[in-house]
Amino acid sequence: MSFTGFGEYAIDFYDGLVADNSRPYWDANVEIYRRDVRAPMEALLAELADEFAPGFGEPKVFRPHRDVRFAKDKSPYKTHCGGVIEPGRGAGAYYVEVGPAGLRVGGGCFHLAADQLARFRAAVDTDIHGRALERIVADLRADGWDIAGERLATRPRGVPADHPRLDLLRHRALYALRGWEPDDTLHERGCLDRVRTAWRALRPLNEWARDHVGLSELPRR
Repeated sequence: MSFTGFGEYAIDFYDGLVADNSRPYWDANVEIYRRDVRAPMEALLAELADEFAPGFGEPKVFRPHRDVRFAKDKSPYKTHCGGVIEPGRGAGAYYVEVGPAGLRVGGGCFHLAADQLARFRAAVDTDIHGRALERIVADLRADGWDIAGERLATRPRGVPADHPRLDLLRHRALYALRGWEPDDTLHERGCLDRVRTAWRALRPLNEWARDHVGLSELPRR
């Protein structure tokens, strides 16, 4: 199927799930999720795959169930639907989600394993690669993107206080985000253009992450 927008009741479904995150609510409304959320997300990723997936990764829609094994919050369902094209965790990502707040897109290094973090800091420390990332982040910020990611309160061990890219070196994850509140475009084909344009803006950040951070070689826990 071609993407024509998220369904009419996509936001209503998640508003209800926020209010009643339970198996009975899910079972009573799962067809709305499948029709108005999951199927459009799969169609959106399929149409974007030709441009963004080659040499980067396969499209994936995240499962709706939360992993509650070690969580204090035992709510069984995620209150958004996320999709991604990525080579593997931490090595850049083209991310999109729909939920009560509307549409959100993002990219970069959402999670960094220890070996990835070491490579990230080594690249930032060099003038050529560090300055390149500095320019990428500055351009995104100037274009209205939020730059986020877990950061150290001080500085990494061995990094001088006057390092020219100390702010970047403090990051333990680094990614860019932007969003749109629920509007008519969310339910129209124009939503595809919105995501495509945003992902194109993220390409320099994601390619930097792919080339200089790469995949973790450590076993997943």
